[in-house]
Amino acid sequence: MKRLTNRVAVVTGAAGGIGRATSERLAAEGCHLALVDVDANGLAETAREVERRGRRASLHVLDVGDRAAMTALPEQVVREHGGVHVLVNNAGVTIAHTFEDHSIEDLQWIIGVNLWGVLFGCKFFLPHLLAQDEAHIVNISSMAGFLGLPMQSSYSATKFAVRGFSESLGAELASTHVGVTAVFPGPIRTKVLRSSRHAADGVVDKLADLLEKHARPPAVVAERIARALRSRQSHVSVGAEAYLTDWFSRVSPGVAGKLLGWGFALSRPRRA
Repeated sequence: MKRLTNRVAVVTGAAGGIGRATSERLAAEGCHLALVDVDANGLAETAREVERRGRRASLHVLDVGDRAAMTALPEQVVREHGGVHVLVNNAGVTIAHTFEDHSIEDLQWIIGVNLWGVLFGCKFFLPHLLAQDEAHIVNISSMAGFLGLPMQSSYSATKFAVRGFSESLGAELASTHVGVTAVFPGPIRTKVLRSSRHAADGVVDKLADLLEKHARPPAVVAERIARALRSRQSHVSVGAEAYLTDWFSRVSPGVAGKLLGWGFALSRPRRA
C-alpha cells in the first residue's frame, strides 16, 4: 500500500501477542484500528496503546468462528470508521494433544477459530476492501503450515489450509488493488500455548517456558507485517526456524517427517 496514514485496519486476536503488537505497529504507521477478540479486558488494554499513539480504536468482542457475528462485523466497522482498508486475520488457538486424544469438539473449536475465522474475515470484508482505492489482507499461518508437527496435528491442518487458501486468494486478486499476504512466524513469545485446550504430559508448560525465555517478541512479526503492507509482499517467513522448515519440507519432506516421528517417539512417555 502506498500509504497507511488514516487508513482503517481490522485486527483479529488483538487482545495480546502478535495481534496487539500488530495493532500498535499499525497505529504507529497512522492507521485507526478495529480490534477484535473474545477477551474484552485484553482488547481494552490494546485500545489504550492505540489511542496513546493518537489513533482511534473500536472494540469488537466476538468469536471469529461465529458466522453471525462475523457477518455483522464489517458493517459495524464501517459505521465506526467510515471504511476499511486492511484486514489482519490473526486470531488463533492450539491443541497440544495427539490426534488420537482429540475429541470432535476439539476439532470443531480449532477449525472454527483458525480456519473459519480466516474464511469469514476474507469473505465478509472483501466487498468493502474492493471498494477502496487500495487495500490488503494479511492471514497469519505458521511454520507449522510448512511441516506437520507432532502434538499439533489439528493446528498444522488449519495452518496448512490458511497457507493454501491465501495463495489461491492472492492469485484471484492479483489483478486488483487488494493485496494478500500469508505470514509464517517461527517461535514467537505469545500465550497461545498457555491457553491451549490441553496440556498433555506437561509438554505445553515446558514448551511455553522455552518460548518465554528464547522466542522472538511479537513486535518482530508486527514489523514484518507493516513492511509487507508497503511492498505488497505475498509470503513472509519470520525467523530462521520458519525459513529452515520451509526449505527442509520442500527439499526432503520424507526425511523431515521421519526425523520428527523418531524424536516424538523418543520423547513421549510410555503408556502403562
